[in-house]
Amino acid sequence: MSKKKRAIVSVTNDLYTDNRVDKICRFLENQGYSVLLVGRIRKDSNALPLRSYRTKRMKLITEKGALFYAEYNFRLFMYLLFHRATILVSNDLDTLLANYAASKFKPNAKLVYDSHEYFTEVPELTSRPKIKNIWEGIEAWIFPKLQTIYTVNESIAQLYREKYKKDVAVIRNISPSWKPLSIMTKQDLGIPEGKFIIIIQGAGINIDRGAEEAVEAMKHIKNAVLIIVGDGDVIPQLKLTVTDYDLNENVLFFGKRPYSEMMNFTYLADVGLTLDKPTNLNYKFSLPNKVFDYIHAGTPIICTDLIEVSAIINKHSIGLILPELSAENLVEKITYLQQNASILQEMKSNCQKASLVENWEHESTFLENIYPQVGK
Repeated sequence: MSKKKRAIVSVTNDLYTDNRVDKICRFLENQGYSVLLVGRIRKDSNALPLRSYRTKRMKLITEKGALFYAEYNFRLFMYLLFHRATILVSNDLDTLLANYAASKFKPNAKLVYDSHEYFTEVPELTSRPKIKNIWEGIEAWIFPKLQTIYTVNESIAQLYREKYKKDVAVIRNISPSWKPLSIMTKQDLGIPEGKFIIIIQGAGINIDRGAEEAVEAMKHIKNAVLIIVGDGDVIPQLKLTVTDYDLNENVLFFGKRPYSEMMNFTYLADVGLTLDKPTNLNYKFSLPNKVFDYIHAGTPIICTDLIEVSAIINKHSIGLILPELSAENLVEKITYLQQNASILQEMKSNCQKASLVENWEHESTFLENIYPQVGK
């Protein structure tokens, strides 16, 4: 009897909140693969919820910086080298070196590259040109040699096509249809009753993603509360700002939550914010997963005028687009929705209609062209 075909999927995060990777792993399972997801564990990592596929989180000496990436890629390479796989799935440029090197010793293993973003243009690299040059060198060396590549939207795919003259498919990071068995109440989650609820959620609440302007706007919005559900590098500073502005009752932090619980928060919000700034190519062409979370929760959206996000908002009439990100413009748009309940309700209804089209169940069918079904 032949051994079951095995897919090893690798990331550099701690596996807790990466919903795109979880969806890919579940798709591969449905295609008949035995799936192993490899990442790392941090000192502050939460215990993983039960998964239907296997996981491994490596404990490293370093947790950030150049030494972390060097150590992780070496450890990942050694792990991949000595574990059987028919498919190696590299998620983002920071796992590609280890996967590519391991694939050279596994001629029968198919290497697939899933680019979650335009990695070399993230703000963490654009502000550090020497480090950026290293990542650009790795990408320029390996990318032209890849045979199977996909990314999160058409704009980023086109950038890669023009740069490397390679075929790049698009698998958008769309949320699955959200059909909870039960809904938690505001009281259950600690959300104030009788307030207009504004939410920012997700795993990447980082620099240049508009959270600072959202907090500042709360100084001028009446009878409303901003809830921040998730984590990121600006959270510590945001908490200091909230205290300085005396907004501790107007801005509430709920930290990382499991996806189902985060979606409960989203469902109970009146409006969701996605405020990435076009300060770099990665953000300029981004299409955050939270856009689709908001759609599936029936939560109208206020967004910055980014190409991919604005196209979704306009296509389905599910929110408002800021001409420019500022606290003043946010106050204006939020107040407008507070004062126009019928328009807000129409947007909610349009979100429900959009969710029938913009869902992972439909989007994942395009993966069948990338990962063939195997005997189960």
